[in-house]
Amino acid sequence: MIRPAGPPGSKGNTVFHLARIAALCILIPAIGWTPAPVSYAQNAPAQEELPPEPPLGLDDVPVPDDNPMTRPKVELGRLLYFEKRFSGDGKVSCATCHMPRRGFSNARQYGTGFGGRLTLRNVPTVINAAYNESQFWDGRAASLEEQARGPILHPSEMASSEERIIRTLGAIPEYRERFEAAFGSPRVNLERVVQAIATFERTLLSGNSPFDRWKYGGDQSALSPRAIRGFEVFRTKGNCVKCHLVDEFSAPFTDDKFHNLGIGMDKKPLQLGREAITKKIKDRGKFKTPTLRHITHTAPYMHDGRFNTLAEVVDFYDKGGEQNPNLDPDMKPLKLTKAEKEDLIAFMGALTGDLPEVKTPELPK
Repeated sequence: MIRPAGPPGSKGNTVFHLARIAALCILIPAIGWTPAPVSYAQNAPAQEELPPEPPLGLDDVPVPDDNPMTRPKVELGRLLYFEKRFSGDGKVSCATCHMPRRGFSNARQYGTGFGGRLTLRNVPTVINAAYNESQFWDGRAASLEEQARGPILHPSEMASSEERIIRTLGAIPEYRERFEAAFGSPRVNLERVVQAIATFERTLLSGNSPFDRWKYGGDQSALSPRAIRGFEVFRTKGNCVKCHLVDEFSAPFTDDKFHNLGIGMDKKPLQLGREAITKKIKDRGKFKTPTLRHITHTAPYMHDGRFNTLAEVVDFYDKGGEQNPNLDPDMKPLKLTKAEKEDLIAFMGALTGDLPEVKTPELPK
């Protein structure tokens, strides 16, 4: 108990004031009277687990041991995904080609990089890229980290360098603080940049689509009769499920393998695809199977962006692809009816699911 104060200057009054000051020292931080310093490590609730619980229809997100997910790293990666200043001309970021509003592609035949240069391939979506066993149409990157590194250094894409990254980002105090929160020190380098971007990309998951709610959630009203018929075509007569996998527990809609459909084999020079990486003739003209999730938002289609609509894609498969010596043996004429084609397209429209809302952030100054 604090004793009553005595007259001014008395010992009792001094003791009272000292006790009151001590009490206030305990009370003030508790009620927030003293502003706390900014901590980018405390942007998320303490109970949040990373990686997050996957949406319906998807498996657990694989995360490499040497790049664990943390909220500060995700937030840093989100900023770097939109950051143009460390590119060669200060005008290109990951989001320049992988636009959130365009299904994390760009709605164009090719990507546009440094100095307005066109890339050689259609921009693959980043949606669910966390599950890919390899990245890019030809599989030249074995991880999301490698995938992030490639465009940053490529002379036709971001045309950057580690020296430019260190100079540009290291000069911004908030970035140094965010690197410290994410990695334990304020050091900026290329390795940390690609790790942060890859960590952010592992949050870009699309599941819980009408198809998922119908197949895995037990909601028989989630899928229209036309889409249900389309799924039957997808898994039987169309044989689409051979490469765009669906199992009893999840549906990646890709086999993560490479196939020759004849796309690019009708060009001169030939588009070698996977052969350019493996140097094996058997891989000539093979390109990676893309996921079908969110497919209605990622036109145009194929690795060279030649088809603008899903109807064109279905017609291409229906005729059995483009004939060439390396054509995949599963590419055969399907002889689908008009109704079956329409049902198949309706089914693919039911693969658009939940996706995190990603807005252009205010970048550090």
